[in-house]
Amino acid sequence: MSSKAAERPWTLVTGASSGIGAEYARRLASMGYNVIGVARRADRLEVLAQELAGGGGAMRQLVADLSTHEGIDAVAAVCRDEAIEMLVNNAGEGRYGAFAEVSADDLSGLLELNAHAPIALSRAALPGMLARGRGDIVNVSSMFAFTGSIGGPLPKRAVYAGTKRLLVTFSQLLATEVAGTGVRVQALCPSIVTTEFHAKVGADLSGRPQTGPDVVVTASLRGLDRGEVVCAPVLPDLMPLERAFEAESELFAASRSDQLAERYRD
Repeated sequence: MSSKAAERPWTLVTGASSGIGAEYARRLASMGYNVIGVARRADRLEVLAQELAGGGGAMRQLVADLSTHEGIDAVAAVCRDEAIEMLVNNAGEGRYGAFAEVSADDLSGLLELNAHAPIALSRAALPGMLARGRGDIVNVSSMFAFTGSIGGPLPKRAVYAGTKRLLVTFSQLLATEVAGTGVRVQALCPSIVTTEFHAKVGADLSGRPQTGPDVVVTASLRGLDRGEVVCAPVLPDLMPLERAFEAESELFAASRSDQLAERYRD
């Protein structure tokens, strides 16, 4: 790496081998970041690294499986040891299906990848960001995070949607904790994105509106600059989200009582 390249800020992007993660890597490299690309597929990372090098960017390849403790620990060590100025927690899987039929191994891997990994990597990277007075953490969630009251015809998704809702709440509260420090936190909530994600879980989305990864990444980066903690790339009006969050605040305020609700009294 040249001395000039060594002076560039570092970003770490998980799930960088395809889709949204690969687009983040391309975009951030074009913005002057050195990229640490994390994925399970070494061959895909190599292709992306060559692509970025052709455009003058630099990418370090880190092969790791974030559905395992070992993979999370390896990537967390890099987040602690390197001056990561932007962390993109993008890696995730759906594994849709009826909860009673999900295997124990699939359930464990899904929770590690979708929930444990983003939180652990954020915890590893955040102290350095706070010390430097700058940094960005993007947690890629989903609009499925807001579908707890919706049943069919959407796929069975109790664990997947639950982990994505966790990332929204985690990001909101972490953003409040670090307000004024120079660190920004975002929960990115795309709708259906044109990637390999849905094909891998056997979901047929033909005929449904789909968003390109480039659109999602553009919204994320512009949303950070706008101060949006929850970014919904194709939502035409933020009012529904704002109403939902206002309702949450009202719900919490209304529950602050030591009296049993009348409907539960004899």
